[in-house]
Amino acid sequence: MIAENRRARAHIDIPLIMLVAGLSLFGVIAVCVATYPIDSTAETLLAHIVESSSAMRQCFFLLLAPVIVTVIMNIPYHIIRRFTTLLYYGATVLVLVVWVFNRAEGVKAWLDVIWGMTIQPSEFIKLSMILMLAQELAAEEKPMATLHDFLRIMGRVLLPGVIILASGETGSLIVIVFLFAVMLFFANVDMRLLLTMAAVAILAVLALYGFMIATGIEDYRLSRILAFFNPELSPLDDAYQMRQSQIAIGSGGVSGIGTFIDGAMSQLNYVPADWTDFIYATIGEAWGFVGCFSILMVYLCIILRMLYLARYTRDKFGMLIIIGVMGMLLFHVFENIGMALGLMPITGIPLPFLSYGGSNMTTNMGGVALVLNVTKNRSLSGHFSAPQTRTTTFRYIRRR
Repeated sequence: MIAENRRARAHIDIPLIMLVAGLSLFGVIAVCVATYPIDSTAETLLAHIVESSSAMRQCFFLLLAPVIVTVIMNIPYHIIRRFTTLLYYGATVLVLVVWVFNRAEGVKAWLDVIWGMTIQPSEFIKLSMILMLAQELAAEEKPMATLHDFLRIMGRVLLPGVIILASGETGSLIVIVFLFAVMLFFANVDMRLLLTMAAVAILAVLALYGFMIATGIEDYRLSRILAFFNPELSPLDDAYQMRQSQIAIGSGGVSGIGTFIDGAMSQLNYVPADWTDFIYATIGEAWGFVGCFSILMVYLCIILRMLYLARYTRDKFGMLIIIGVMGMLLFHVFENIGMALGLMPITGIPLPFLSYGGSNMTTNMGGVALVLNVTKNRSLSGHFSAPQTRTTTFRYIRRR
């Protein structure tokens, strides 16, 4: 009992901060290696970073991260809870505005800001969705037990989900669906309802893609799915990224070819988007199996650390916030590395803390800040009731 009380104490979780900071710093180097120009004259790592506009922007996002984390971490989450509805509808309206007024063809998910920089509102809605779901699911011991509760919560998920799907951001929608499922499981929702929802969702997706194939509707998302299942018979463009990524990772061997090597696939841009969605291919080429495995182990430590912190958070609202952030990061890692290895369809989901992008970095850092907020302010958990969570899930964690 004493040991459990010690683990449940309020604290700033230094191990989580160190893991995320180390991964983010390595991300700047990886982005720099991916954008290494052919005519480079740089001789030091700092010179290479200065020479790369993408690496410099990533440095800016990284320097901004401590400010974001500090601000969010120091607003107790019981206060943030009061503004959950406002944050949810604000993010939803922003996604709707981008979809309506963005005149780009195809994906309408980015909003031009300044100096060629853009923001992706669908990234921010993930955090607002986590907070909204944590509030809704923490209100009852058995969430979604009535038809009214089921329809209310599903409506909250579907409203921004439909807008995101219409804007062409399928990847963000899949992330939201996954973290929703994870949070439902840990919130003690009836298992039969979970299985029924999963079956209906799978059947709906199969029916949609079956209809598109039968009617001959052309869609890049369908092309990517078909390229994944049968790359040899798919058009070259649909399977090109996947094939090039596999070649780059395989060429790295055990220890990699090294960084800033003339003639490397990353330097010659043989892997499209190798500084964003396919940065894992750059890591595999430069640092080989050792680098790829090390990155996986760091991600595993982050996920397990968050699960551990959730286990010893007695307030259900705070626990579900941590679970939601964990689910978001877990799916990003699983899907991104899977598509880089050719094991998952291409969805355009970035790799947390490593892929270039301000919106993605801000969202991930904001998620970590929410986790740190919960652990820092856990002594305030008496403000809320703490209904029973799915005890069987944590039964194995309790055993020491």
